[in-house]
Amino acid sequence: MTKVILSHSRSVAAYLAAALLLLLTSGVLAWWLLPPSWLLDLDNTVHGTAALMRSWGAWGILGSIGLMVAHSFLPFPAEIIACANGMIYGPVWGTVITWIGAMLGAATAFGLVRLLGRPFVHRVLSSRHQQQLALWSQEHGASALLSARLIPVIAFNLINYAAALTEISWWTFLWATGIGILPLTVLLNVLGDQMLTMPLWTWLALGGIAALTWLVLHLRWQGDIRTRQPDD
Repeated sequence: MTKVILSHSRSVAAYLAAALLLLLTSGVLAWWLLPPSWLLDLDNTVHGTAALMRSWGAWGILGSIGLMVAHSFLPFPAEIIACANGMIYGPVWGTVITWIGAMLGAATAFGLVRLLGRPFVHRVLSSRHQQQLALWSQEHGASALLSARLIPVIAFNLINYAAALTEISWWTFLWATGIGILPLTVLLNVLGDQMLTMPLWTWLALGGIAALTWLVLHLRWQGDIRTRQPDD
């Protein structure tokens, strides 16, 4: 029993150390690559961000991934970084770079909140409520997480923190997040790649499609919730 506890403690400590190292590396990269004016007052334009990332040269890809990781803990718009990646690296590689950075940031936030926050949740919830939370996570956690990821208006970071406080498994969190963020990631990178040449009617059409998709997903999610309520 003691060996199991020690092994678990070591694995927790190892993951926490890895997560903190990733955060520290991202912070050092941001401090080194970003000018002080950008750190204090972000240039919230795609062109300005793209110009800044181009100035990093060969470090641009790593810097972009570091910014996406930092976005999981700092309040700045990751959509601008995604569009800038599409403008610089094209829709395919821009999508890959943005997706990797977003997944690393989401996994880091999920891991830290699960290690540091879930013990508090277990202390404040009764055993009955903990069992209900575990049952909900097992039966509906994956679909709820995937639906939330597909709705762009729900904050990316808020989903990371909320999921970490439930009993959703690591595997469920990773696959639902990876699939759920992919459509918007592709769209933002395509927009960034075509930003200088895309006519106005195309922007309006894409905006209408995005709004309609959100409405359909939102109504379907609400319908699923109402359907499940009598069984709860």
